[in-house]
Amino acid sequence: MHRVEQVMGFPVSLRIDDESVPDGLGDAVFGWLHEVDRRFSPFRPDSEVSRLDRGEIAPDDISADLVEVLFLSERYRAETGGAFDVRLPGRGLDPCAVVKGWSVQRAAGLLRAAGVRRFCLNAGGDVIAAGGPWRVGVRHPEIADRVCVVLEIEEGAVATSARYERGDHILDGRTGRPATGLLSLTVVAPTLTEADVTATAAFALGADGIAWAAGRAGCEVFAVDGERRVRRSAGLPVAA
Repeated sequence: MHRVEQVMGFPVSLRIDDESVPDGLGDAVFGWLHEVDRRFSPFRPDSEVSRLDRGEIAPDDISADLVEVLFLSERYRAETGGAFDVRLPGRGLDPCAVVKGWSVQRAAGLLRAAGVRRFCLNAGGDVIAAGGPWRVGVRHPEIADRVCVVLEIEEGAVATSARYERGDHILDGRTGRPATGLLSLTVVAPTLTEADVTATAAFALGADGIAWAAGRAGCEVFAVDGERRVRRSAGLPVAA
């Protein structure tokens, strides 16, 4: 199976290399991701996130899924000393930096529960894969048609935060200003929840985020800092 849909504002690609695929599995995966977009998008006025932000839902009445997302958000806020924050002054609640990786990881769980052994799920450039090896290229932060490293993943996830697609969109929650200390930072981790949020949180921390991310259990890092110096952790799974 190979299927691509636009969800949450970016293309999501699902590739399954098993000889047989259970009927309806692709619909279940993309149905879940579309449901997440409806429920958690801060850009939809009727979403649960928007209604909570406006005070139309009491914090004690939110869904278990949103409780989990907000718990993760608070965990990373605390661990970065406020550099990562889904509640920035003057802005509404925006948990997208957590929701993306969390929801795609859940989608991968649907694949595994259905018995799928070899798959690759790519959500706007962030990847979770199983049954490898899979080769994952990391885009050069300044040259769109080049990669700066190719990683080889047997089982796990890769996520990148950078300035090249959306400009200075990641803010340092401690100052409210754009985080500009890095050009790009890629994290390899066991889950896309961890890889994606760690990459965003580390980017918000700036140059200090490289060591912070590399010091997290199970995480490997590839980064290009503001001086265009390449930094990588010792265990980074670079393809031969």
